[in-house]
Amino acid sequence: MDPSTDAPVLTLLPEVEARRALSGSALSFAVLAPPFPAIGIGTLRVLRVSTLGATTEIVAGYDRYERLPEAPK
Repeated sequence: MDPSTDAPVLTLLPEVEARRALSGSALSFAVLAPPFPAIGIGTLRVLRVSTLGATTEIVAGYDRYERLPEAPK
C-alpha cells in the first residue's frame, strides 16, 4: 500500500488495522491528546497519514476522551 495515495482509505481505521496495512514501511507514530489530563476512551483511530521521505507518519486519537481531575498543587 502506498501511504501517499491511500491516506484517505486509512483515515478513521483502527490504528492496528492501519499498521497492518502499512507493514513493511518505516513508521512514525504519535497519539494526539487534549491539552488537559485525560484518558482515551474507545478505539484508537488514524486521524492523519503523511509521508516524509521513506517514513510514513501516523497520527491517531481515541474516539473520545474523559477529563481527569487536576492534580492538587
